Amino acid sequence: MNKSIFFFIVLFFPKLVLGQTQDTVKISLQDFIQRGIENSGQVKYQKQKVNLAENRVDQIRAQRFLPKFDLNTQHGVVPGVKSNTNLPDDEYYLDPNLKNDWGNWAIYTRADVTAIQPIFSWGALKSAVQAAKSAAVAAQAQFQGQKADIRIKLFDLYQSYKLTSELLNLLDEAQDKIKEIQNKIDEKKKEKDSDIDESDIFKFKVYQSEFDMQAAEVRKNAETTQRIWNYVLQAKDSTVYVPDSFFLDPVSQKLKALDYYRMNALSNRSEISAIQAGINAAKFGLKATKMKNYPTLFLGLTGSYANTPNRPRQSNPFIINSTNYASAAVGFGIRQNLDFLSMKADVDKSRIQYKEAKYLKDAAVDGIVLDINEAYKDASLSKVKVDKTNDALVTSKKWLRQEQLDFDFGIGKTKDLIDAMKKELELRVQLKRQTFEYNKNMAELYRKSGLPIMEIVNKD
Repeated sequence: MNKSIFFFIVLFFPKLVLGQTQDTVKISLQDFIQRGIENSGQVKYQKQKVNLAENRVDQIRAQRFLPKFDLNTQHGVVPGVKSNTNLPDDEYYLDPNLKNDWGNWAIYTRADVTAIQPIFSWGALKSAVQAAKSAAVAAQAQFQGQKADIRIKLFDLYQSYKLTSELLNLLDEAQDKIKEIQNKIDEKKKEKDSDIDESDIFKFKVYQSEFDMQAAEVRKNAETTQRIWNYVLQAKDSTVYVPDSFFLDPVSQKLKALDYYRMNALSNRSEISAIQAGINAAKFGLKATKMKNYPTLFLGLTGSYANTPNRPRQSNPFIINSTNYASAAVGFGIRQNLDFLSMKADVDKSRIQYKEAKYLKDAAVDGIVLDINEAYKDASLSKVKVDKTNDALVTSKKWLRQEQLDFDFGIGKTKDLIDAMKKELELRVQLKRQTFEYNKNMAELYRKSGLPIMEIVNKD
């Protein structure tokens, strides 16, 4: 009976017996960046600035139609009135002895409506709308630039995972080589008339300890990278995300001429688009500020209504019972600000902001050109380092094979074998790290050029 129950649990509830299993999911660079952006709290925060700028456009547009439309109501309980004369109800205002009737109460209701509709403002409202639209375009361009910066960070994080994976593989291979050399040294020591220098053995043991420290550091970095991946991707405890390929190779896109990146930067950088939109916003803002110096023609509407059942309405047009009446008025008006000194200062301020925006573009272009030159230099230099390190690695492999053969034949020295092994391992690690730096610098060059960083992983 107990065996049957156990079989049933294993068959239908395997996680209770085997524990929580983890699924390994491969994810491409493009999907990793896309999901990272979707989960980014910073992106969501910056997006709200775009929404606010677009909302500002709606606010200014709304001011073109009934920017002032107010309704005010009043309610209460009031006593009636009584007169000791034979006057009609609508002539009670003629009774000098009119008194409150405290035995007659009624609900008092009053409503006032005020509305103003601009008719002609010399284009001030239209310019204000255009300025708000340009500001919204600038906010959107800035948002795209911030997303591009986050893409760079996600690209580096993706490459970091590959780097740590490659280094972990190198550690395993190096560990095997160290054991192999240790075995050869032990065998050599057992031979008669062994010429092994004890100082070389001590140096090798020191190197083993240093290697173990470096290996521990790499493994800790790998654990940290995995935790950051889980956070960026919002991974569940049962899911482990890994790159679609663990090999860290140089990006496939070749380095082009400097002018190619400079021209693209000046035409495609989101910062340039944002600044140009800011210039347009300042220009329209200056125009709107100037138009405020001129009078505005508007249509006005006012209406007022009050009703109290126990208080009669008076028929004389010059006499109004404030608790029971109705009135309305429609007309045209002119509004003119007479604070000319303040208006002049506002125009000067808008003109300065317009000039500031134009100078900002010149300064930004200068900065972008310098950034492109610096990024191009870093990418070019890192490419040279990758190529030369690869050449040195090929030579070191030949050197290591030669020293292994000499040591096996008994004509090699322990020191030379250890040196060859160390140099070969150092160059392999160095090559992977310089490949990472090259890919990182290429991505930075594309970011500063306003080019999509995914292009660097696509072949020409």
